[in-house]
Amino acid sequence: MIFDIIGLMGVTLILVVYGLVHLDRIDVKKITFSVLNAIGAALILVSLYVDYNLPAVTIEVAWILISLYGIYAAIRRKKSWLTQLNIT
Repeated sequence: MIFDIIGLMGVTLILVVYGLVHLDRIDVKKITFSVLNAIGAALILVSLYVDYNLPAVTIEVAWILISLYGIYAAIRRKKSWLTQLNIT
């Protein structure tokens, strides 16, 4: 039961973030977007530990990997921006 709740929290987080993107309330190039997606996918993976499903695990692992790249890219953009302003 607790794992279902954790998984539903992850699904809710991902859906809320997706909705915020379409409402122009969150920028997909900002680190917040990728962090929230990674957390949501990780919560779903926790629920899949109890009720294993290979296709679902595969998509969530891919979601996390893509989100990690998004975090990396956002950090690089921020550093580049700071360098251009000579604030490093």
